[in-house]
Amino acid sequence: MVVLARVRLLSANRRVVRGAEGLWIYRLLTQVEPEAYGSKLAYVLVEEASASPLVRELPAQRLALLDEAVTVATALDTANPYRAKVLARALAARRRELDGRSAA
Repeated sequence: MVVLARVRLLSANRRVVRGAEGLWIYRLLTQVEPEAYGSKLAYVLVEEASASPLVRELPAQRLALLDEAVTVATALDTANPYRAKVLARALAARRRELDGRSAA
């Protein structure tokens, strides 16, 4: 499965693979190389939670994606150059989601 994920990643010819395919690839690869792929997973999780029509009307699923993004970003080593940026982005998106719930 790891080899298949890497092949798909290489064949995508993009800096970051988005959507359901990106989630699958980065979730899998983060398990074997968290420092290399964790920041991309966190990025795609936030993007999926905020932009995907699949979860637009599913606030619990959006929050679960954002919680996962925060967990992944927090787990990155503090020396990881992308940690601060993806963690701040995930926390901000999660805060917006929770604020939106309390306003409703």
